[in-house]
Amino acid sequence: MWAGPTGDADRTGTAGEVRLRLDVSYDGAGFHGFAENRGVRTVGGELRAALERVLGQELALTCAGRTDTGVHARGQVVSVTVRPRAGRPDDPVALRDALNGLLGPEVVVGRVSEVPADFDARFSARSRTYRYRVLNRPVPDPFLARTSWWVAEPLDRHAMDEACIPLLGEHDFSSFCRRPRGRDDLSLVRRVTEARWVSGEVAAGLEPGTGVAGAEGVIDLWLTASAFCHQMVRSITGLLVDVGRGRRTPADVTAALVAADRSTVPSLAPPHGLTLWRVGY
Repeated sequence: MWAGPTGDADRTGTAGEVRLRLDVSYDGAGFHGFAENRGVRTVGGELRAALERVLGQELALTCAGRTDTGVHARGQVVSVTVRPRAGRPDDPVALRDALNGLLGPEVVVGRVSEVPADFDARFSARSRTYRYRVLNRPVPDPFLARTSWWVAEPLDRHAMDEACIPLLGEHDFSSFCRRPRGRDDLSLVRRVTEARWVSGEVAAGLEPGTGVAGAEGVIDLWLTASAFCHQMVRSITGLLVDVGRGRRTPADVTAALVAADRSTVPSLAPPHGLTLWRVGY
């Protein structure tokens, strides 16, 4: 049961309000990103509408990462404050099931949980992990087409692994980020704690070269940072794949970081290979 009007300051806000955390996954192919945008279909808009329909009240949502058009999520986190009302689902499981009945299978709420009143999906987050999936083989796969970037020409994995090293640590990622208009003063310094490529076989617990259907040629870029700026992951991926193609070198990654100039990283990986995988708190 929700805490309700118990006066518990750790879990409720004013007048018995309850703070909820929703762990959400979605296929972003049919959405114009997470953030609500009038006139287009968004994950946030659909989720809010479903919540308001089930709970019978106007709500405002906060998400951990405002994914772009076509980007997916396996571990998106959303926070919302609700007022318990008679005749409405009053426990997390009932609310989860009601939402999934309206949203699934494109959007799935994996868990609903009560959290302290000061929990904020965005500002309480300590880290975010993204996975970018590349399918690197001569023949595409229709079953991976919505969630991976097909690159037919062979990629130099050694060079791509080497190119990840300069990304680690705290840097100004201005070359890799789309700066909001009128925000020249906005810091684009981020701390990256993970940057590595993993083959599909390894990710599945198999030996490389096994040739298991669906794993051959799959390589995943894993990136974890305190936070990411707009288009940062796709810009990094685009540059690293260019390194793998032989168009750029690992030294170009360092040069781009030093330059802090968006024009030095023109290649942007397509959105459909990107998934928000996990948010750490």
